[in-house]
Amino acid sequence: MQNVLSESSVLDVLRPVQDPELRKSLVELNMIRNVKIEDGEVSFTLVLTTPACPLREFIVEDCQKAVRQLPGVTDVSVEVTAETPHSKSLPDRNGVPGIKNIIAVSSGKGGVGKSTVAVNIAVALAQTGAKVGLLDADIYGPNDPTMLGLETAQINVRQGEKGEILEPAFNHGVKLVSMGFLIDRDQPVIWRGPMLNGVIRQFLYQVEWGELDYLIVDMPPGTGDAQLTLTQAVPIAGAVIVTTPQNVALLDSRKGLRMFQQMKVPVLGIIENMSYFIPPDMPEKQYDIFGSGGGLKTATELGIPLLGCVPLEISTRVGGDKGIPIVIADSESASAIALKEISLAIAGKVSVAALT
Repeated sequence: MQNVLSESSVLDVLRPVQDPELRKSLVELNMIRNVKIEDGEVSFTLVLTTPACPLREFIVEDCQKAVRQLPGVTDVSVEVTAETPHSKSLPDRNGVPGIKNIIAVSSGKGGVGKSTVAVNIAVALAQTGAKVGLLDADIYGPNDPTMLGLETAQINVRQGEKGEILEPAFNHGVKLVSMGFLIDRDQPVIWRGPMLNGVIRQFLYQVEWGELDYLIVDMPPGTGDAQLTLTQAVPIAGAVIVTTPQNVALLDSRKGLRMFQQMKVPVLGIIENMSYFIPPDMPEKQYDIFGSGGGLKTATELGIPLLGCVPLEISTRVGGDKGIPIVIADSESASAIALKEISLAIAGKVSVAALT
């Protein structure tokens, strides 16, 4: 170790400090930049792999502790930024220009709260400073505009060089495109597979998404045409399976999980939604309405992580109906805290996969 306080000595003491998820040196990962020294005050930029890094404070603390070991250091200032890496591309699947990571939120059956989870994950990631889009791929039952407070929104359609270009709606920090913007409120979508395939590809390639760190895709339930179209068209950074603790939901979630694995899509983990009910007048109590422990048991049996358990609270339903997701409407509620922790875990896993 060099005794003179310099840029090289600062990098030397920071070299042993590792990214806790990647388990590699911050210096070797080029995450330490712009080292400056002035009258004993050391400053540098820490470039994280995601704005949603769940261990941000711990990494900063480790960096400061390491630099303070050097003689002559009077203060350590760390500016934190993020550069989200691109997910790995596949030779037979084309990425969407400007979009770094596509994350599918899926379920084996309907009614498990998949859209609620997808919307809240998207908003929670946006709250960290990430650029986020939400693609409502549930063509037959597009509910995301309502949940994101965009039920009456209009989206512009303009003519581009290769056909029509849709401009997504925007609210709560999230860009959204949905079939709900293109049909009347009570109009059913009565389509066969080829038409479904076409509109999902249009939502991927003919939307002015701009630069996004994450595109969350709210999938329809099951293992049908929409899932096949998405998995065959683009490289997906990872899929998340939403279930409830009851056996019927868990059986169907296993089928959805296996489908993604067969299509060579990484499964990031399981989210157990409606894990238990919290009465609003007795917040200290909880009731296992749909059973308990099913998500953990399934995750353990299949060898994938349980990303988190989200309780059933009336405020979550109210927020969805009003278009104000629970992570905004009641950010200190048990549901909001669980969903924010889940979003951080997803972002961390996506970054690890992209850099390993």
